[in-house]
This record gives sequence, structure tokens and C-alpha cells, in this order.
Amino acid sequence: MFQQSTSQLDPVRFLELEITRRCQLACAHCYSESGPAVGHGTMTTEDWEAVVTSAPAAGINTVQFIGGEPTQHPDFERLLRCALAQGLRAQVFSNLFRVPDRLWHLFEDPNVTLATSYYSDDPDEHDRITGRRGSHARTLANISKALRRGIPLKVAIVRLWDGQRAEQAWRQMKALGVGHLGPIDRMRGVGRGAGTNQPSVAELCGQCGNGRAAVLANGDVQMCVLSRFLPPAGNVKVTPLADIFSSRAWQELLAQVPRHVGADCKPAFDGNDCKPAETLCEGNALILPARGVLTGGKR
Repeated sequence: MFQQSTSQLDPVRFLELEITRRCQLACAHCYSESGPAVGHGTMTTEDWEAVVTSAPAAGINTVQFIGGEPTQHPDFERLLRCALAQGLRAQVFSNLFRVPDRLWHLFEDPNVTLATSYYSDDPDEHDRITGRRGSHARTLANISKALRRGIPLKVAIVRLWDGQRAEQAWRQMKALGVGHLGPIDRMRGVGRGAGTNQPSVAELCGQCGNGRAAVLANGDVQMCVLSRFLPPAGNVKVTPLADIFSSRAWQELLAQVPRHVGADCKPAFDGNDCKPAETLCEGNALILPARGVLTGGKR
């Protein structure tokens, strides 16, 4: 294996938008420490629209709405429609706890995909992880609904402890017909997942900033939502995205992450940490190819 230079990294094409830190759940491992009592951050709707409209000029072709629970933002639909109007592809990383009917119609847009997290086939264990009674039943029902509607869906399964029914959850999703299942991921030591430990770059996948970046709820630009413990490269409230990505601060941020690649790299070993040729990964999120371009016409 060898150390990859920052000059070998791909330009940013995929942008995570952490439009809120509010969430109906309070997952024990949440990297952003989101929950029902947490706010939307200091970015206004107009600030987010400015980011989205400037994204194509900065080289972005895909945005991911994430949080928190992105659908909890009061102007989520407005922001998603704004992204689609710019010709961007969009993924919505949702807990699928509650999906109003009007959102299902929006999710059926050919340039929208969904992603969610699922933890156990045992309702009590799943609910214990999310901190919300009934979350298992609601998420499972909406996973099934997305599949019935033919909406491209990625389900990520995260193991928090030994003995968790993660393998059973994986098999359950496969049996339901979820076609986009990566290997079971591990809990990252960031946010609540860090516990009393100090987060470090050892918890990052090594692909942070490689073709991707994130705008946090306060406007800070990071390599990904998991790298939030590092100093930001800038803030979109005062500096345009394109200028941040071409800045020395961005290069210095990229240089902080060890990037080992080579023949010994195992793309499926640690929760989709490497980037398969036909997909774009970010932690346990997966951007699917546009509808109709997958092999055999299948999603």
C-alpha cells in the first residue's frame, strides 16, 4: 500500500448538506448528536438556496440532504426542489420515521434517491438504539413502501455492539428486496459514538474530501459530516464554495487524513469505505446511478 497525495484526489462532485440537526430520534451513536430538542443550525433557508444554486459552478453534480433528519427542516421541500431545478441529482438520507404523502410523490422524481439506516430485525433492540419506541415499525413500513413505489433505496446497517442482530437485519433487508446493501458498517467514534474519547482521524474512512465535501448546519465546510471535529476549510456564509475548494485551507484539511490505497485495499471490509466504480460512497451512504441506467434496467 502507499500514501495517496492530495493532488491525486478527485475534485468535489458530491456535497452533503446538513440542513438540520433536529431529528425525531436520538440514536446512541449519532455523529452530529441530533435529537428532538436540537435546532436547525444558523444557516437560513436563503443561505442553503445560495449554496445549492452555486453548487454546479463549483463542480457539484449530486447533493445529499442529511441531518439530523432532513425532512424535519421546515423548508426541506423547497430546498429539494431548488436542487432539482439546478439539474442536480439528490439523495435524501432519512430515518424514514415519518414520510407524508406529498413527500413520496417528490421522492419518485427520477433524480431523487433515498437512503436510510436500519439496526436490527428485533423491534426492541432497534428502538433501544434509536431512542424512540415504535421507530422500528415505522422505518420498516416505509422501507417496504419505498420498494413498492420503485424508489431507489440504500439501506445501511451499523453495528454498535457485539451480539446486536445486525446480520439478521441484513438478511431481512435482502429478503425484502433491498438491492443496495453494503457490508455491515461499524459505529464511528464521532459525536455520541465517541463517548468520553476524543475523536481522531483514525475514525475516518480515508476517503474524506475525495470527490466529496459537506456543509454543516452552521455553514462550515468539511470533508464529510463525520470529520466535523477538524477545523473547517471555510464557511459558505462568507466564502463561495468554489473559492473554498480552491483554497489553501481546503488542501491543508485534506492533508490531515491518512489515505492508504493499493493492492491490499479491501473495498468491502469496513462499511463501503472505498468507492466502487459504479457508485459514490460517503460513509454508510450510497448515491445510486440515475434511474434507467443500471444493468438490465433494474434499480
